[in-house]
Amino acid sequence: MEKKRKLMLISPMLHQGGFERVCITTARLLEPYFNITIVIFDSSNIGYDIEGLHIIDLNLGVQRGKIRKILNIVKRSRKLRKLKKELKPDIAYSFGPTANMVNAFSKTKETKVWLGIRSYMDMGEPVKLKLFTKLADLIICCSKVIEKELKIKYKFNKATTLYNLYDVEAIKRQAREKEPELPWQDLDEQGRNLRCLLSMGREDDVKGFWHLLKIFSIVQKKIPETRLIIVGEGNFEEYRKLAEDLGIGKFVCFAGRQREPYRYLRKGEVYLLTSLNEGFPNALVEGMCLGLAAVSTDCMTGPAEILLGEDTADWDRKQENKKTNVIYGKYGILVPPMSREKDLNARCILEEEKNMAEVIIDLMLDENKLERYQKAAAERAQCFSYEKYVERFLELSELL
Repeated sequence: MEKKRKLMLISPMLHQGGFERVCITTARLLEPYFNITIVIFDSSNIGYDIEGLHIIDLNLGVQRGKIRKILNIVKRSRKLRKLKKELKPDIAYSFGPTANMVNAFSKTKETKVWLGIRSYMDMGEPVKLKLFTKLADLIICCSKVIEKELKIKYKFNKATTLYNLYDVEAIKRQAREKEPELPWQDLDEQGRNLRCLLSMGREDDVKGFWHLLKIFSIVQKKIPETRLIIVGEGNFEEYRKLAEDLGIGKFVCFAGRQREPYRYLRKGEVYLLTSLNEGFPNALVEGMCLGLAAVSTDCMTGPAEILLGEDTADWDRKQENKKTNVIYGKYGILVPPMSREKDLNARCILEEEKNMAEVIIDLMLDENKLERYQKAAAERAQCFSYEKYVERFLELSELL
């Protein structure tokens, strides 16, 4: 029997987040092919099932202050280098900028260094990227836009794209297991069935939730039975206040962090993404897995490749509506990127917010269009299956 190769996966933590989910899922899927070790810097607030996985905690959590952070990187790198020499993994694959830095600095002759760029925000640090391109044996990108930029701007040809992965049937199954806890009944005061819009993400300015609430306030006035559910970690206090100022407080559910978020997604008709930047938006695809029609900002990166198809995401961006620059893609609708300036003033509604609201209203009032985009979303979600991810990962590992 052929001896399994060794794979080391490196993530700062395993709390509930996008690349942490990819890390854990990668470990589960590749167990038949590799002996896998997951290295983390801090084991607090683990949000995933890690039973049966080989986890090593370096016990070097977050430090405050520039000097302490630098020293912490040095300590982590030394500890990881020692671990690499001891375990001798064939590949060390890291997730996110913090883990990438430590993985690169702990490079050994025996172990190939794979660095994972999971967000377009990481492309805004040229010093780090130049370092990564010097030390990495392979850079794995979550989108073809990032891959292309590395090859053109940084002349780094050892970059490739490996999309995030989803167990569509498991998501559907988990969505049906429990009912979500919502602050309203199924009918409104006039006896109309409620219609829910969904969005997921941690409380972070990059998610553009002030845009989302202002957009929803316009939609809710036009379609009174509409409700908004936001699932994600954070207290959302400033957004709760904005919702009250907009007069939609009782129509918005801030569900918080959920171990079982899919039961909330199941209640939706349309998934909304108002992010300023993304890498590859997991929550968008998860909503599509459950048949939610997708309306997203055309931010860097991910949404265009998901909603237009990766073969058209970067080089065929013809607007179908020249007036509003809205792109009606095969699998979902893209609106122009939103202003990056945070604005919690309920009296200030931008044209771009009105524009996205009109797109949503048109979609919800057109039953045929809504159904067509819901079916297209579910179809597209199948393209990001576990099987395709494993197949591509094994292809890459064979290049060693």
